[in-house]
Amino acid sequence: DSQPYCERDYHNLFSPRCYYCNGPILDKVVTALDRTWHPEHFFCAQCGAFFGPEGFHEKDGKAYCRKDYFDMFAPKCGGCARAILENYISALNTLWHPECFVCRECFTPFINGSFFEHDGQPYCEVHYHERRGSLCSGCQKPITGRCITAMAKKFHPEHFVCAFCLKQLNKGTFKEQNDKPYCQNCFLKLFC
Repeated sequence: DSQPYCERDYHNLFSPRCYYCNGPILDKVVTALDRTWHPEHFFCAQCGAFFGPEGFHEKDGKAYCRKDYFDMFAPKCGGCARAILENYISALNTLWHPECFVCRECFTPFINGSFFEHDGQPYCEVHYHERRGSLCSGCQKPITGRCITAMAKKFHPEHFVCAFCLKQLNKGTFKEQNDKPYCQNCFLKLFC
């Protein structure tokens, strides 16, 4: 409009404005996210840190440093709840760091990717059966086939034996003494 202006008024009227403070930008300018900023006003929307050589990440029109962006928006590991940045395993409707996808009880990795699920968590075979109450009380190994339930415990049929003579108690008749099963003959000899 060919009018003379003092320097302050000229900058107030015609210089680009900083998105953060709305003040005129007189010297260096940062152009990012379709906006202009004073260099000192372009920082992480979460922690306030200035961006280093790795630059920034954008979400919903805001700039974030790498750490905050991944902490806030990256998928989280089902084991440690930290952000997943690289390799992952998808199992049980969630994502896992490979080193976090282990038995929740003994923290052993799964051989050949074989695991058992209980309450949404991965377990090895032994701890899965332990959680479900399906370990044999005789041998402490998982019961996957036939099972005998006696004395509020579970047994493989071949491990439900008399505590004295070790004969198999598969006829369904036994006597209990001190939380141990006995065949009729041994019970009579020992306790009567």
